This record gives sequence, structure tokens and C-alpha cells, in this order.
Amino acid sequence: MNFFRGIPKAYAALREYFTNEPLDPLPIRHTMRGISLGTLRADSWAGLNVTMLAVPQAIAFAAIAGVPIVDGILCAIVAAVVGAVFASSRHTVLGPTNATAFMLFSFFALHPDQALRAGELTPLLVILAGILATIGAALKVADLLQYVSRSVLVGYIAGAAVLIIANQIKHWLGIDARMDPRASGTLIGLVIELAKTVRFTNPATFVIGLFAVGLFFAIRKWLPRWPVFAISLIVTSVVFGPLVHFKYGIFKGVETFTTFTLGDLQPHLPQIRNDLFFADLASLFGIAFALAFLASLENSLMSKTLSSRSGHRTDVNQDMLAVGLGNIASGVAGGMPASGSLTRSQLNFESGAQTGLASLLSGVFTLCFAVFIAASVGWGVPLIDYIPKAALGALVVMLSLSLFNVRHIRICMRSTNDDAVVLVTTFAATLLAPLHVAIFIGVAVSISLFLRKASRPHLVEYEFSDEGELREKGEKRERPIPAISIVHVEGDLFFGAADLFRTQIQRTVTDPAIKVIILRLKNARHLDATSVMALEDLIKFMRGNGLHILVSGAPKEVYKVLKQSGVLTTLQEGCVREEGETNLFIGNPHNPNLSTRDALRRAQQLIGSEKADVRIFYDPSHSAKTT
Repeated sequence: MNFFRGIPKAYAALREYFTNEPLDPLPIRHTMRGISLGTLRADSWAGLNVTMLAVPQAIAFAAIAGVPIVDGILCAIVAAVVGAVFASSRHTVLGPTNATAFMLFSFFALHPDQALRAGELTPLLVILAGILATIGAALKVADLLQYVSRSVLVGYIAGAAVLIIANQIKHWLGIDARMDPRASGTLIGLVIELAKTVRFTNPATFVIGLFAVGLFFAIRKWLPRWPVFAISLIVTSVVFGPLVHFKYGIFKGVETFTTFTLGDLQPHLPQIRNDLFFADLASLFGIAFALAFLASLENSLMSKTLSSRSGHRTDVNQDMLAVGLGNIASGVAGGMPASGSLTRSQLNFESGAQTGLASLLSGVFTLCFAVFIAASVGWGVPLIDYIPKAALGALVVMLSLSLFNVRHIRICMRSTNDDAVVLVTTFAATLLAPLHVAIFIGVAVSISLFLRKASRPHLVEYEFSDEGELREKGEKRERPIPAISIVHVEGDLFFGAADLFRTQIQRTVTDPAIKVIILRLKNARHLDATSVMALEDLIKFMRGNGLHILVSGAPKEVYKVLKQSGVLTTLQEGCVREEGETNLFIGNPHNPNLSTRDALRRAQQLIGSEKADVRIFYDPSHSAKTT
């Protein structure tokens, strides 16, 4: 019967949860109302700058993921547009990223049977990740991302950078065809395969990569504001592309990418085989969950970083919705996983973007470039066919080096021991375990260390001073009343602290002189079912040994939890209501010591003693009254 009575309360709580700060179904409408000619000009310029970086990065990240180049292009187009429509951040640019791309590659590298169906499974995987992120946004899961240590992401990205570098070196050296693809998911496998095949290095690919790297450093030094990555790739392709395309001399065996056509740019739903659909969902759920989590975490940290510089307030759940819908749209279009790109978003901000329209325009501009590239096939000059894999591989290595944020690594290693442990553990996990597992290993270690600290309530025995103030009892001072102990509890009493709380109190009553313990819960927080059950066990334990437990200074929140759980009834057993007896004393905000004084009187009554000269402090003038 009580269960059915609680249904309306549960419904009201859920309704309040979802109606409090609801998600905006179309936030871009607010943006469009404030568009002016000056804003449009600034956003157009920023969008064009982002496009100059988005196109080569889309090609690079598709190569990292091991998917067709068109998948990266489609993701850069669709995710940027959808992100602009639904995100709260003005500067967020969604699209393919290093971390999500290599997570995708790592999964298929470790599952060769599914890699054979990668073209069929990737869109389904991206849509599933998008659905999970969308559901998470509706449930306001993004609020919980703030409890994930930044050290996790720093360690994960650093580890992923090492894997990306090791994986792209094979393209630079021209030995990828000789390497076992099943060994490419972890660092150990990559290093072993590289050691086996390095003697087969193609001199032509090595020269092409070396030229691209030299050009990269030269442009970055002399023209740092120019799109270094894009210019280096274009110039290298112009110089060596024709030699490779027409198989001139030593460049005969150098591999290039394959240009996509206009038909490849058309949206196409994932192919669903009824006989394998649910089996595919089960096999992809883990990696989809990891992708949704990583993309949301990346996007949340990126938007917060930029909002701290711009002063524009963002809603992490709204941005998580944008990530979810962006991935769903990318999957429908046939693209790869999307996340918040730090490099493109930062470039968007530094280029003077005023609104989210800049991201939308970058998607439109990227589409124009994609159509131009696809049309080049009909002109007899397929542009992508002139990009050597060695050049892109070498440039991706250079791009990945920038993922090692030395300042952030130093901060994490020097701040606290816990931060250092989280960073090192996450970094090691990315090198030794599959990436979709490594990210959760880092999160688990981070949360475990946090709970270890948070689950240690501060318990101190207190006494009344001659001035009537509660003070910490000194080791050399005896209790005024040896049979009564006043224990001040401060900190969180959630499930992680319950056993420790119970054990410490039980240890206190090992003193044979103690007959009554007064738990002063004035500063105890976050009681939950586990801690309340621990308190009930403690009450029964003490009564079983002929002892008593009282609660004083309890705030209204503690009283409410005890009453609703029914433990208040257990605490009040033995009290004669008609005589006004009670074992719970509510805190008085104006004089916190009064409840403890009343509890002390009740304790004296229980042990049959009147011995006490209790003075209660009333106001800052240090006046005291003997009671």
C-alpha cells in the first residue's frame, strides 16, 4: 500500500527533474534573430577559415579510422551544420576528431570479422552512439561529466596520440601492406609489427613524408597564421602527386587515396540485415557507449574552455544533445563518429566568430569543397588520387605531436598524487587495452580515488567548555561525564562512507565506561539508503549491548530522510511520547548547541545521572547561562 502511495511523489519528482531547465528544441532560432550584416561577415570569415582546416583534417581522420575519405568529409559537413542548430555554445564545431577516429580504428582492428563488414556496421555504430548521447542529454547525464577528472582526458589523448603516431608511421615508411592489421589495435602489437617490417621501408614514401614534414615546420615558423596542415598537404601533393599518379620511376609503388564521386555524397541509410541486426547491436553497444561518452566529454571540456575565454554561458546538456543528433545525422549520411573538435573550435573563436552560424557556414563551405573534389573525377583530374598516403601519414604524425599538451601533463603530474595516478593509469590503459575499454578504466580509477576521499567522514569527540561552547576533546582531558560521549560527525554520509561511519562508532563504544553516544549530525551531508541502514544497524547493535544512541543537531534534510525511511521509528523505540521523551533533537540554526544540550539531558536521564554543569553559549558577546 505504501508503494502505491509513493507513486505520485515519484512522478512529481521526475516531472520536476525534466521540466527544470529543459533542453531547447531549436536554439539556433535565437541566433538568427540577432544576425546583422557585421555578424554575418564575421561568421562567414570564421567559417571559411575553419573549412580550410576541416577538409584536410577530415581526410586525415578518415585515414586514421581506416574508413573511406568520404566518410570523414560527410561527417565534417553534417555534424558542423547540426551542431550549429542544436548546440548552446557559439564556437563549437562538431566533426571527426583524432580520439574518436582512432577508437573506431582500434575496435575494427581487434575484431577482424567485423572489420570485413566495416562499411555496413560503421553507420549503424555512429547512429547508435548518437542515440545514446541524445538519451543521455535528455536525462541530463552531462551534469555528471564534471565529476570525471581532467587527468583522464589528458592521459587518454596522450596515449591515443602515441598509438596514432605508431600507426601512421607505417604509411610514411610504405610498409602498411606488410603489417598484420590485427596487431594494430594496441601499442605492443604495432611496435612488434613495425620492428618486423621496417626493413622493407620504401625510399620514395620516406622522401615524400620527409618533404611534407620539412614544409610543415617551415610554414609554421615563417607563416604561423596560415593553415599549415592544409598548405603542406596541398604543396606536397602538387609536387609528388603527378609522379605517383603516373608511376614515374621509384614512385611507382607509392599508394594514394581514391577520389569519391557525387553519388558518394548522397545520404544513405545503414544496411540492416534482419538476421544479424540484434546481434550487431549487441556487439556494437560497448564501443557505441564509449564513443558517446568520449564525444560528450570532449565536447563538454572544449565548450567550457572556450566559454571561459568568451564569457558566453553554455549548457552542457544542450551541447550533449547536439553531439547526439550530430552523430545520428552523420550516421544517416554515411559519415564517421563526430565530436567537438578543439582545434577547429578554437580556430573558429580566434577567427572572430560571433554566433553558431559560423559553424553552420563552415559545413556549407565544406560541402562546396566536397562537390568540387567529386566533380574533378568528371574532369579527368581526380584530385584525391594525387594525395600520397605517405604525405598524409607524415603530417598526421606532426599533428598528433601537438596532442601532447606538456603544460597540462605537468599540471596533472604535480598537482596531487591522485591526479598523477589517474593520468599514468589512463595513459598506460590506452597503450595496453582497447581504447573503448581504456577510457572507462581511467574514469573508474578517477571516481574510485574521489570516492575514497569523499567516503571518509570526520568523526571527533566533543565536550562543552566552561564558556558553554562545544570544543574538540583533548586527549589528556577526561570526559565531564565518563558514561556519555558526544561525537561530532562532519562530511558526506553517502553509500561509500556508510561502513566506515558504522565501524568508527562501534570502535568508540569499545570503551566499557560509555553507555550513551550522542551523534552530532549538524554538518553531516548526503544521507542515502545505505548510510541510513548502517545507522539502523548501529542502533540495534548498541541496544543489543545495553547501550543508547541519540542524534542531535540534525538539520531538516537529515530528519526528512530518517522519517521517510522509517529509521526514525527505530531510533525512537523506548521513548514515552506522552512524557515528551525523544532520541532525536533537531538543530537550532540560531544556537546550534541547544540541541546537544537537550540530548545531553536525555543521556543523563537514560543513565540515571544528574551530574553536569552545562553552559550554553548564546551570542557573540560570549555570555553564558548555567542550566
